[in-house]
Amino acid sequence: MEKELLPICEQLVEACKRAYNRGIQMNSGGNVSARVPGKDLMIVKASGSSFIDSTVEGFVITDFDGNKVSGEGKPTREALLHGLIYRLCPNVQAVVHTHAPYSIAWSSSKKDLPRVTWHSQLKMNADIPTLDVPAAMVKAEYFYMVEEILKENPELPGFLLVDHGLVAMGKDPINAEHTAELIEETAEVAILRKLVTKLDI
Repeated sequence: MEKELLPICEQLVEACKRAYNRGIQMNSGGNVSARVPGKDLMIVKASGSSFIDSTVEGFVITDFDGNKVSGEGKPTREALLHGLIYRLCPNVQAVVHTHAPYSIAWSSSKKDLPRVTWHSQLKMNADIPTLDVPAAMVKAEYFYMVEEILKENPELPGFLLVDHGLVAMGKDPINAEHTAELIEETAEVAILRKLVTKLDI
């Protein structure tokens, strides 16, 4: 990895470990990336590695079409999705995708996630859209769904994928991971509120 990109890689590693320790991504799933400053390139997590075992050597550089430019290993299969987001949203510098349990549970409703807490209303500029992508990855044939929501709101903090997880965007890897945590917390509270309203308490 180029010396000037090491600080970004270190932030990606920190974001991975934080996400694992917060319980929003276990096992070897999920992926993270960051834009290479000034270029149509990105640093993405290599496929098959666990967030908790993340190291700076576990990332590769690709173009926005997922073609590897440098590094060891195979880029995550979601590299195309990350590249699409960077193309559509010039202000986005990092993307975090996790299989967060409450977000997945909420996504099964196929409804947008409402900002049910004051904190989520302060930190996020819109409710979180839920995209019904009928596949384990966002293939090019489903890009139109992402394009629609991001063209409508380029500052959107993230979105959910039905039965899959959350995608969070930010100004750097740590900021994107914090947004992922907030989306997951919001999903948890939304589900608990639904349960409480059914109880006679």
